[in-house]
Amino acid sequence: MDKIKFGTSGWRAIIADDFTFSNVKVCVQAIAEHLKSKRLLAKPVVIGADPRFLAEEFMKTAAEVLAANAIESIICPVGTPTPVISYEILSKKLAGGINFTASHNPPYYQGIKFSPSWGGPALPGDTQFIENEANRLIQSRSSVDSINFLEAVNKKLVKTHDPRKDYLKKLKSMLMVNQIKKSKLKVGLDMLYGSGIGYLDSFLKDVLPPVFTLNNYRDVLFGGSSPEPSEENLGELKKELKAKKCHLGLSVDGDADRFGIIDTDGSFISPNEFLALVLNHLIKTRKWKGVVARSVMTSHMVDSIASKNGITVKETPVGFKYIGEIMTQEEFIVGGEESGGLTIKGHVPEKDGILAALLALEIMAVEKKPLKKVLAELSKQYGTYITKRINLRVSLDTFESLKTKLSLHPPTSLGEFHVKRIVETDGYKFILKENSWVGVRFSGTEPVLRIYIETDDPKKVEKLEKFSRQVFVESLGKKKK
Repeated sequence: MDKIKFGTSGWRAIIADDFTFSNVKVCVQAIAEHLKSKRLLAKPVVIGADPRFLAEEFMKTAAEVLAANAIESIICPVGTPTPVISYEILSKKLAGGINFTASHNPPYYQGIKFSPSWGGPALPGDTQFIENEANRLIQSRSSVDSINFLEAVNKKLVKTHDPRKDYLKKLKSMLMVNQIKKSKLKVGLDMLYGSGIGYLDSFLKDVLPPVFTLNNYRDVLFGGSSPEPSEENLGELKKELKAKKCHLGLSVDGDADRFGIIDTDGSFISPNEFLALVLNHLIKTRKWKGVVARSVMTSHMVDSIASKNGITVKETPVGFKYIGEIMTQEEFIVGGEESGGLTIKGHVPEKDGILAALLALEIMAVEKKPLKKVLAELSKQYGTYITKRINLRVSLDTFESLKTKLSLHPPTSLGEFHVKRIVETDGYKFILKENSWVGVRFSGTEPVLRIYIETDDPKKVEKLEKFSRQVFVESLGKKKK
């Protein structure tokens, strides 16, 4: 292995290729060194994992390394959601959390996500420290000390704890539970074999029992697919929803920090649409004021709602850590990303797919109509915003050439659309006329371009996609594979 590299949500790699026990030890030792630098050795670290292959063994390995550094571990059951790890850090005032998850990646991936003492995803300064220390250990071939797991337990350096009850109690305090109960809505769930099992379904069992629950058992292969609650992956939920005449279908990803929503008519509610729904709902029902945080490639419909309600919007780079950071610093209403992350005031500074799914149910219970109808009303009031995201796999030459081209000679127009200004918060965002924009980001792990489009008309979406492909790929003489 060349080196360990943290992306927007931790270090991820293929199991038994780069993600090995020896590399896990190195990474955990680097985290221990980081905690030493912050003088946090006296506080415990919570360890959790999604249901992936060898999760239990990886958690034990992490505890053994921490024990050798005299750091106490609190181990949660396999399948503890990412937002619950965050809640545990804050509620117990811990030094941080180590979470073995590759989120929505394919089942042959595993990952380590470190959350510092403030409960959100680690910021670049923290991950850079951990990366540097881990890679120093790899390059120097230094051995990593560890203490046998049973010995660590006997020395009281390892404890176990199930945070489920406390977390579900917290959720009930944040939601309009009586409204949900009275609604008598028919709800279906798809747990995608992930960490939402025992959380989303358990919450609803006491409040509004689901009509059906799909894939609610551990499968380290996630049914042979990626545990991502995308429209493509929720076909089974959509089918059952229609067959059983339910009002709403809900799902969360492998570590339960992202959400998927199917409306009454079987249509998929995108994260962009849902963030707008949530902001509008919180303004109406909670009367909150303050700041809304969204990532740079997220829909501007949020901006329109915020503007007309005297609310400030903060635009961040991609990565929920930046939204979480704003949440800890300012009066906060809601934060979200187009990729399916969301949190609200009074909750953890981390994505929470369980909370998001339950908010969808609350909105429908309060509005007494399908989410699409609520969206249609919002469009009349705040304008139409149509979004599309395109992932283009290209040759490495094209990938690198486009990076150079955009840094030196960014386009001044996309076909007939003049570029008014360029935002370089994260990638390139070309602001066009009439509330239209196109964004381009480069994957950090493979030669994939991510193109984001937003405008007010389906025909404009088609045009902008055509022009974007021409400008960003075909003009370089390298066709998409």
